[in-house]
Amino acid sequence: MASINVPVLSIAVVRNVIQLLGVVLGAIWLAACAQSSVVGNKSEVAGNTRQRALEYDRRISPPKNKPVTISSQHTPLQPDRKAGAKGVASDGLASFYTEGTQTASGDRFDTYQLTAAHPTLPFGTRLRVTSVATGRSVTVRVNDRGPFIPGRVVDVSYSAAERLGMVEKGVAKVKVDVIH
Repeated sequence: MASINVPVLSIAVVRNVIQLLGVVLGAIWLAACAQSSVVGNKSEVAGNTRQRALEYDRRISPPKNKPVTISSQHTPLQPDRKAGAKGVASDGLASFYTEGTQTASGDRFDTYQLTAAHPTLPFGTRLRVTSVATGRSVTVRVNDRGPFIPGRVVDVSYSAAERLGMVEKGVAKVKVDVIH
């Protein structure tokens, strides 16, 4: 009987090439999916608002900040017994933000809560933010850090920005008072 010699090596090589091709195609597909989801998750409203705020920054020079008035120094992880000191924290520009999942204080970010980001005030501090243009004011709780743009004194949540009447412009001149 005649024996048929099928080269075993060629079948193994073909199988390895097919597996390698599958891995490469899978990696390309994952990279394409990751890129499209990052681009697709940007909301049009947040993009327009952010763009308006940046354009406003280019046209207007930032105002001078007044020093923050607090009667005691904040020590992290200890209750601040004098956090209720009242005083003017600053005057300047306020902006708002709608994106994020967690704040610097560890709270879950909720754009519908009356919260704010401030660069130095202790978490939990209550602020009265008053729009100079409209006279409207809102009380917010500091639970995040920022803003990190020169001339900005506070970032408020979308809900607080609505109450101040600043959603359309993206930024507003405000007076910030520490109330608790």
